[in-house]
Amino acid sequence: MLSVVLMAALAASVHADAWRDQMAWRGEQVRMSVVAGGGYRLSGPFGRRDIGAQRMRAATASPLFDGLFALAQDDLAQDSVAAIRDDAFDHGRPIPCTCFVTGAKWPYVWTRDLSYAVDLGLWRIDPLRARNGLRFKLSDVRDPSSPQGLYVMQDTGSGGSWPVSTDRIVWFLAARHLLDDQAFAGDVYRALNDTLAQDRQYVFDPAFGLYRGETSFLDWRQQSYPAWTAANVVFIAQSYALSTNVLHYQALQLAAQLAQAHADAAGAKRYGEQAAALKAAINARFWRADRGMYMSYLGGDGTPYDTYDLLGTSLAVISGVAEGERARQALAHYPAWPAGSPVIWPERVDQPIYHNRAIWPFVSAYALRAARTVDDPVRIDHELRSIMRGAAMAGSNMENYELITQSTHVDDGKLSGPVVDSPRQLWSVAAYLDMVSEGVFGLAEDGRIEPKLPVSLVPMLFGERDSISLNMPGRTITLRRPRTLHGNLLVAGAIRQRGAETVVTLKAIEVPAMPLRTDAPLYAPVAPDAPVVVAADNGWRVQVDGKVVLYADGQRVGDIDGSTYIAQGGKPPCVSATRKGEQGIESLHSPIVCAGDPVTLGDGWPRTWTVPASGSYRVALRYENRHGSIETGITAAVKMLVVRCDGDAPQRLPIVMPHSLGEQLSTYGIVTAKAGASCRFALEQGFNMSDLSHFSHYTGGKGGSDGPVDDALIGDLLIAPETRAP
Repeated sequence: MLSVVLMAALAASVHADAWRDQMAWRGEQVRMSVVAGGGYRLSGPFGRRDIGAQRMRAATASPLFDGLFALAQDDLAQDSVAAIRDDAFDHGRPIPCTCFVTGAKWPYVWTRDLSYAVDLGLWRIDPLRARNGLRFKLSDVRDPSSPQGLYVMQDTGSGGSWPVSTDRIVWFLAARHLLDDQAFAGDVYRALNDTLAQDRQYVFDPAFGLYRGETSFLDWRQQSYPAWTAANVVFIAQSYALSTNVLHYQALQLAAQLAQAHADAAGAKRYGEQAAALKAAINARFWRADRGMYMSYLGGDGTPYDTYDLLGTSLAVISGVAEGERARQALAHYPAWPAGSPVIWPERVDQPIYHNRAIWPFVSAYALRAARTVDDPVRIDHELRSIMRGAAMAGSNMENYELITQSTHVDDGKLSGPVVDSPRQLWSVAAYLDMVSEGVFGLAEDGRIEPKLPVSLVPMLFGERDSISLNMPGRTITLRRPRTLHGNLLVAGAIRQRGAETVVTLKAIEVPAMPLRTDAPLYAPVAPDAPVVVAADNGWRVQVDGKVVLYADGQRVGDIDGSTYIAQGGKPPCVSATRKGEQGIESLHSPIVCAGDPVTLGDGWPRTWTVPASGSYRVALRYENRHGSIETGITAAVKMLVVRCDGDAPQRLPIVMPHSLGEQLSTYGIVTAKAGASCRFALEQGFNMSDLSHFSHYTGGKGGSDGPVDDALIGDLLIAPETRAP
C-alpha cells in the first residue's frame, strides 16, 4: 500500500502542473514573477526574495526555471569573497583569499565541498576563485627533516583526519578542469604524483587492490556506518569505500594522461595499469549481483555491507567504472521518493535527519549526470525537478532536505532535522547552475553541446515556444524544438554555429525506459547484538540472538537461528551478524568478535617473535590516542611497522591509530612468515595531516600552531592467524 501511495504521489509531483511561474508542493506554493530590469521576485513559504539581473540568463517558457537560475547566481555572488575565516584556524581571524566560501554558515574553504562544486561547473564560471580555493588546499611539509612533497589536505575529521578519511583525492576531480594556467598545472602535476604516492604507501591494500578509508562526504559515521563506530573509528580506517575508490581511479587516470603529456611514458604506463587494476577490483568487490547495485563500503576483511549511497553509485557510472548494463542497473535499482533520491539507502531508524533520510542537491546533480550517461530520461526528469523544487521552496540553494517532505526542518523528536543546514551552500549552488548548463542545455566540459532532455520536460521548458536559450558571456546556446515529439528523449540533431551562438535543432528518440524504483523499504532493520564465540571440537561454536545472517572473515556463512558451528582448521574466526528485514534487506553488522587468544608481545622495541607455522598473520597494536575528540582533529597517529623475518625481505605495514576514547586496537597489517623464523618488529615514524605547513594555522586542537603531533600511547603488539580470503 505504501509503495502504491508513493508511486501516485510521484506521478502527481511530475505531471500536476508545468511549473511555469508557480509550483505547489505538500499544501504550499511558490510563485516567480519577472520584474523590471531583468530581475525576478520569488515568493513562498520562506517569505519573499528579490533577485537582480544576472550576467548569465536562461530564456525558457518557465519564469520559475529562469528565475531560480538567477537565484543560484545571486547565491554564488554572496559566496564569492575576499577573505575567509573559521574559528579553528588563526583563532577565527580573517584570512585573505579571493575564493568561494562553503556557505552562509561555513565561511571557509573545505577540500571536498569546494572540489565537488568546482567540478559541477564553477571552474567555468569563475576560474580565478576556483583556482585560488584549490591552491589554498595544497600544502608542503613544515619540518625540513621530514620527507618533502606537495600534498592535498584532508580537512579535520573522523578520528583525527587522514588516513581515516581519504577522500582528499577529490581535489583532482576539480583541478583537472583548470590546467590552462601553466603555473597551476605544474602544481597539479606535482601534487598528483606526491599525493598518489603517499596514498599508495599508507592506504592501498595490494591484497584486495583497493584503497582504504571513509566514504566521501558521508563523514558523520553514526549516520551511515554501524552504531558502534561512534566510539571507535578503526573499522572505518580499515574499510574500503566505493566513492573514495572511484575518486582514486579518476585521479590515476588523470595521472596517466598528465604523465603522457610530460613525456613520462613509464609513469603513464604505471598509472594506467594501476587505474585498470583498480577498476577491476572495484567491480569485483563492490558489485552485489543479487541487488544489482554497488555497495557503499566493505569491511576491512571484505565483508559485504548491505548499504548503498547515491554519490558513490553516480561517480561509478560517470567515471566509466560501471559500464553498459551494469551502469544502467546500478542507477535503476537505486530507490527514489517523490521529493528526490536519498543520499544513503536504506535509512537508519535510530538516527536523526542529516545524511540519513535526506536529499543533498549536489549529490542529485551527480545522479543527474549519471542519468545522462546512461540515457535515462525518467531519472533525468526526477533529479532535475528535485533540485528545482528544493531551491524554490526554501528560497535558496540549501545544503540538504528531509527525504519525504523536502523540508529544511522536520520535527521528529530526537530524530528531528536536518540537524545542520545552510543557505547558499556552495555545492548546492553549483548543482543548480550545472543542472541548467549541462543538464538542460547539454554544455559539456570540452564545450560541445550534447543535450539529453526528457520529452516530459517540454511543457515546462518550451510551452508553446519554438526555442529556448542560455545566454553566457561570449556564448549563447539555443535549443530548437523538434517538429514531432515521437519518443522520450530529445538529443542533438542538426547543429549550426552563428557567430557566438550555437543553434541545436533537437530530435526525439526512443530509449529503453527505466522506471524509478519506488517500492523499496525505507528503513534497514536494527543490527543484532554481537555474537558469542567459544572454542569447541577443533572449531568454534557461535551463539547469536535469534535469527540472523552470520558472517566470518569476510564471507557469508548463512542464515542461522541461535547457534552454529564453524570449522576453521584451528584458526580462530572473526565473526559478525546482521538481521533481515523487508525484501530481505539486511541491517548493518553487529560489532565484530574475534575468537581465540592472540600472541602478545610487549616490553619495548624492537619486539621479537618466533613463527609457529608458515602462513599469514594479522598484526595490530594496543594503543590510546588522547590528542583530540573522535569527531575531528588532524592527529590520527600513523606509523610504519617494519617486520624483518629470517632470510626474507623486510615487510612494511602501515598502522593507523585514530583518536580514541580509551585503550583499543589499531588497524592491522598482514605479515607472511615461515615456520621457525625469528621476526623482529620495529616502528618507524609515519605521516599525518599535522605534518603539513598549512596546519600551522590550525588553532582548534593539537598538531596545529603548537607543532606536528604524530604519536600515541602504544602498548602490546598482538599477532593472530589471518583467515580472510583475498
